[in-house]
Amino acid sequence: MGFDKDGGDDTEASESKTVAATPPNEENVEEHQPSGGMSRRASQSSLCQTEDEEDDEERVIELGPQCTLKEQFEKDKDDESLRKWKEQLLGSVDFESVGDTLEPDVKILSLAIKSPGRDDIVLTIPENGKPKGSWFTLKEGSKYSLQFTFQVTNNIVSGLKYTNTVWKTGVKVDSAKEMLGTFSPQAEPYTHELPEETTPSGMFARGTYTARSKFADDDNKSYLEINYTFDIRKDWQS
Repeated sequence: MGFDKDGGDDTEASESKTVAATPPNEENVEEHQPSGGMSRRASQSSLCQTEDEEDDEERVIELGPQCTLKEQFEKDKDDESLRKWKEQLLGSVDFESVGDTLEPDVKILSLAIKSPGRDDIVLTIPENGKPKGSWFTLKEGSKYSLQFTFQVTNNIVSGLKYTNTVWKTGVKVDSAKEMLGTFSPQAEPYTHELPEETTPSGMFARGTYTARSKFADDDNKSYLEINYTFDIRKDWQS
């Protein structure tokens, strides 16, 4: 989990398979931003990978004042281009159900490891974020991808990202970030699958690893943090 396609140490942010709504005309949106556009847009810094995950946690990103979903939809309602973008982003939002909530909420519903020719490994997410024992086992040199589903409620979540850091015997061997995007609240969950990777192989690659996976937004608000261990073995766990 988190190793790149060549089994290297660092994985750069990859292109998301989840379709997140973006402005049809970026220059047009920037031009209207000062007059009260969607003030919770992902900041420029959230689109770039930093050298270390801890840098993100320490950096303070200034976003503009929060607005309720109703207030955001009413802003610039006379500007047709912005109105169409907001309709595309918000979709069929039930404004009565979200009310005047400012803070978005993201719930990770499921995590699964997919490998060609094998049944998916569906992982149970513990409430305390700390699975007991080894959470899963991967076969050395095998191809796999991580798939998760999540639900967004209350308000728009901006700059949602997934980060994963892996250690072996106390030494960091991998760090990866996946920028997911900006999502509006809706009843149906979103599904995202990371690009396929290959586990490292060889005597030194086999063993037990510790890892930390985290889902957070542009405000560095964490929605889920999981600290766990996993194994890489000669074969899949029977």
